Amino acid sequence: MIREGGGLNWRKFGTAVGQKLWSSNGRKMCAEAQRSTGLQDFGTPAPDTPLSILVNSLEEEAQLHPLGRLLMRIHLRDLLQTRLQLTDTWRENSDALDSSPLKRPVFIVGMPRSGSTFLHELLGEDPANRAPRVWEVMFPIRVEDAGKRERQRRVRRTEMCLWWFRKLARQADSVYPMRAWTPHECVAIHSYTFLSEEFVSTCRIPTYEKFLRSADRTGAYRWQKRFLQALQCGSEPRQWVLKSPDHVHSLEGLFAVFPDAVIIQTHRNPFEVLRSSTELTRVLQGLYAWAGDRDEVAAREIRALAEGTERFIQFRDEHPELAGRFIDLKYTDLINDPMAAVAQIYRQLDTPMSEEANNRMRCLASQRSRYNGARQRFTYKGSESTSAKEARRLEQYCARFGVDTLPG
Repeated sequence: MIREGGGLNWRKFGTAVGQKLWSSNGRKMCAEAQRSTGLQDFGTPAPDTPLSILVNSLEEEAQLHPLGRLLMRIHLRDLLQTRLQLTDTWRENSDALDSSPLKRPVFIVGMPRSGSTFLHELLGEDPANRAPRVWEVMFPIRVEDAGKRERQRRVRRTEMCLWWFRKLARQADSVYPMRAWTPHECVAIHSYTFLSEEFVSTCRIPTYEKFLRSADRTGAYRWQKRFLQALQCGSEPRQWVLKSPDHVHSLEGLFAVFPDAVIIQTHRNPFEVLRSSTELTRVLQGLYAWAGDRDEVAAREIRALAEGTERFIQFRDEHPELAGRFIDLKYTDLINDPMAAVAQIYRQLDTPMSEEANNRMRCLASQRSRYNGARQRFTYKGSESTSAKEARRLEQYCARFGVDTLPG
């Protein structure tokens, strides 16, 4: 038994038991997935290096509790098995996929809690647009010619998984409501390549995070392009509307694969979003790991937000030729008059809005009163020197995009 001060240390004991029962090894996990599917080719980009670094970081740094260790192992196993199946399916249908063009995709990119999810849902209401839904990202393997019944089966499986997610992460619905038909984020698609911010947002894995920040993610975007082509294959191509705050770290890869992409950057007072983003991180991490110190989580959120805003400004300054590809949208404009904000986006895209799209967006906007709640300014109780340093970086972002730093 593991004892401390004469008593049993349940946290260390649980960690030791979890490591004994469900330890992970990237190479062994790949081999297990290959045996279970009878397939060998994972496609590109090769998963070996990112998976190995991820698994090692999870084992050594994440402080996973037994349930979290089991859930993460199941998740990684499912990703590997699905990737093998997708690679095999795409190879068999390569000609059809190659002839399925992606019309100018729109990527919504803004700091977390800046209205990007709301905007994604609004634009997804337009029948002329296409957003990846949670159910088709979680279970993308289709049974040919199975039709509506097969789709309903995948939707039900997704609903059951999300039900369990809400049971295990009790506060999830209050900070990140998600259902089978909700538009899903790009990080979930990138997770199949193991080059994804999903793992950083759900676990404390600094070694993997450092690797990810310096990695070339062009391969992950090539994978995403193929994934989207597979989703739309067999139907009339529509404009994809995609979303993730984390594209800020890999805009070079995004434009390398999607050279005609348009970026909508949502802007909000960062001192208002930090409280919410910190709570979201704590809820997601609590599903897998022992509770971390709130100030440590807050310090990481401040640092990540400051680095992200600086990275975005740097990219835009270094690529003036892409200035016309960026559309800036303030959070206050979006919540005060959603339809006016959307109309402005359509004008900048030089895209007409149908009456059906207008009516569906208005209906959704009328149901989202939660976006009009009172705003709260974040208070960080950690190191004053760190807080002041990051605050100055965030204030530079606010000045650049005309975001009010005072609570409204």
